[in-house]
Amino acid sequence: MPKILLVDDAAFMRMRCSKLLTEHGFEVAEAENGQEAIAMYQNYRPDLVLMDITMPVMDGITATREIKNIDPEAKVVMVSALGQQTMVIEAIKAGAKDFVVKPFEPEKILATVRKFVG
Repeated sequence: MPKILLVDDAAFMRMRCSKLLTEHGFEVAEAENGQEAIAMYQNYRPDLVLMDITMPVMDGITATREIKNIDPEAKVVMVSALGQQTMVIEAIKAGAKDFVVKPFEPEKILATVRKFVG
């Protein structure tokens, strides 16, 4: 069962996405900011990280860089609101593999996750 680390400061977004992914056979862990994501990545070793860009404590771009330093093979997909194109480009430069626009459509999230973890 592929492991997904879901990182978003909005509890509602984590709950919605977590429910969708677990219903489709994925194991999900959650973090509410970039700093938590880094700590959880080291312990959980997920197959994929779904990372919000804008969060308190540590943003998703900084967290992506840190995770890629820990594990250059890490697969991170950014989840961003419309209008964050500049930040998405920064995230890709930091090592993110792809991005999904919020509010997301369930099929888009599933297709993106499956693209990276089968």
